[in-house]
Amino acid sequence: MTTETPEPVAKRVPSERTHHGDTVVDEYAWLAAKDDSETIAHLTAENAYTEARTAHLAGLRAQLFEETRRRTQETDLSVPTRKDGYWYYTRTVEGQQYGVHCRRAVRDGESAPPISADGAPLDGEEVLLDGNLLAEGHDFFSLGAFDVSPDGRWLAYSTDFAGDERFTLRVKDLKTGEVLVDEVPDTFYGTAWSTDASTLFYVTVDEAWRPNRVWRHTVGTPSSEDVVVHQEDDERFWVGVELTRSERFVVIDIHSKITSEVRVIPAANPTGEPAIIAPRRQGVEYSVEHHGHRFLILHNDGAEDFALAFTSADAPGDWTPLIEHSPGTRLESVDAFENHLVVSLRSNGLTGLRVLPVGGGDAYEIDFPEPIYSVGLDANPEYRTREVRLRYTSLVTPDSVYDFDLVTRQMVLRKQKPVRPGPDGRPYDPADYEQHRDWALADDGTRVPISLVCRKDTPRDGSAPCVIYGYGSYEASMDPWFSIPRLSLLDRGVIFAVAHIRGGGELGRRWYDQGKLLAKKNTFTDFVACARHLVKAGWTASDRLVARGASAGGLLMGAVANLAPDAFAGIVAQVPFVDALTSILDPSLPLTVTEWEEWGNPLDDPDVYAYMKSYTPYENVAPVDYPAILAVTSLNDTRVLYHEPAKWVARLRAVAPQGDYLLKTEMGAGHGGPSGRYDAWREEAFITAWILDRLGRS
Repeated sequence: MTTETPEPVAKRVPSERTHHGDTVVDEYAWLAAKDDSETIAHLTAENAYTEARTAHLAGLRAQLFEETRRRTQETDLSVPTRKDGYWYYTRTVEGQQYGVHCRRAVRDGESAPPISADGAPLDGEEVLLDGNLLAEGHDFFSLGAFDVSPDGRWLAYSTDFAGDERFTLRVKDLKTGEVLVDEVPDTFYGTAWSTDASTLFYVTVDEAWRPNRVWRHTVGTPSSEDVVVHQEDDERFWVGVELTRSERFVVIDIHSKITSEVRVIPAANPTGEPAIIAPRRQGVEYSVEHHGHRFLILHNDGAEDFALAFTSADAPGDWTPLIEHSPGTRLESVDAFENHLVVSLRSNGLTGLRVLPVGGGDAYEIDFPEPIYSVGLDANPEYRTREVRLRYTSLVTPDSVYDFDLVTRQMVLRKQKPVRPGPDGRPYDPADYEQHRDWALADDGTRVPISLVCRKDTPRDGSAPCVIYGYGSYEASMDPWFSIPRLSLLDRGVIFAVAHIRGGGELGRRWYDQGKLLAKKNTFTDFVACARHLVKAGWTASDRLVARGASAGGLLMGAVANLAPDAFAGIVAQVPFVDALTSILDPSLPLTVTEWEEWGNPLDDPDVYAYMKSYTPYENVAPVDYPAILAVTSLNDTRVLYHEPAKWVARLRAVAPQGDYLLKTEMGAGHGGPSGRYDAWREEAFITAWILDRLGRS
């Protein structure tokens, strides 16, 4: 192990590219050669350097890991979900990395889910799949599909042992425990069963890792006999497949970033031709849910924040309005049950649920008491039900599972995530903490919301350290969430803030549109405005503020490092999309073509090229005083390739050598990092220890 910075990598022959008359020299392009021994040697050297530079934090890392472990009920059991005569649930066992997936038959008179407070197996349980057994001998393990057939006989499941999200699909006989010879490699997420459970639909990807084909497989036959049901040749579009809650239709969802097309197959006739609900029209997005004699259509045709309509299930055609468009209230999804519809929405930056009784009765919204929270439907596989399962959380309220009676409007708490006493032996008490909603003013006068959580005794004189988190892409909303590892920050006097910047979906579709394409810089300036506001409002000071983001949020981290290096004491960039222009210029890379509707197409449009070049982090590294930077990546990541942060750190060292930059690469994981829960806790402890060290709270 060495404390010396790894040897400069620019000694290799640089590559050169020219677009729209602009020639760019890339000294570190050779790091994209994943199978090159020099690349692996370089990443290994960087890991050794990072470990040596953070060796003084080993004790703190161990302490933080132990705090998370002690606060977590390691042997635990999820609230069982009822489906066709069984309770389905997942349990964890102390000392084991992965969940055990189980079911137990519903007993006479059992209307409520059986709850095991100590996480012990339920009496009469049947183990369907044990992730720990499947993971034996592998450094990484992830489940893709987990889909029980409508008759309860078969389990379709898929596994990934590398982290590259290329799964092998198998079928298990739940009566005998036998895994059939059926085996399909290189599948993607998403499966659907036919009514008689004879046929399984699944998805595969093309060479650019784009889900482009839906296949039909007959149980008990070799995959070589499988039939392509739909092949999508337009490289902007992804495909997916699922079974409706009513189990009447197999739905093939075809979508780009801004356009949709849905096709359906009667589940009772799996060899039938897919019927198109509505042909794709550029810029029109819609999704489909089956309900009795009709298909429900959630769409944005003339409705920026979406509206709800329906069409005939027997002969899909014109759409009849059901919920008109209401600007500022973003309709996100609709779930259909026999006598009720539940619409998931967001308004004023908060999530919500609206219930529509079928056949009469007034619509109503479910109320929640906290000023900041996140709520949504949980697993609700049964169509004929008057109860729905909700999941609720906030920055101070642990994940909570409720059953809500759609008729009486009574809500019953089934389980709240246990939080065991911390290192001081005191039970967790949400009253010890407080959450706030604040607003920053962006450069163009736009008000940007910020969610904050801290201990009640945290001072407001600028002396408190703070971590500010952001994402701001793909209309993804960073709604409030509870985190056990975060308690280790809060209890050390650190404030945690989430900047709800444009490019996300917190304030509706317009909020997203104002942070993409040629308006993408709003995402970065919004984040800086939030950081400056936290200082101005007395929450913290710039030398006590660490920024954190991942994936597209990692792009955000790289951009704000260039834009306002003085605003932060440190930056954590996880699987960061920091070489965005290079990647978006290469249509052979995973996701590139599908991403053009998010970022623009710099290959064809010189304005997009110039705009992206003006903000992409790797292109804009400058000889300035950067804050300390920790970049974390994974070798097998297929979404943001490992070489983006590797190149970025190399260029930072060459251009601004006075800075403190660390690169940590997981050599056997993917986009989500380590797969086992204990490994994930150790990873989080590593990052948290680095943050606390930067904040002087180690």
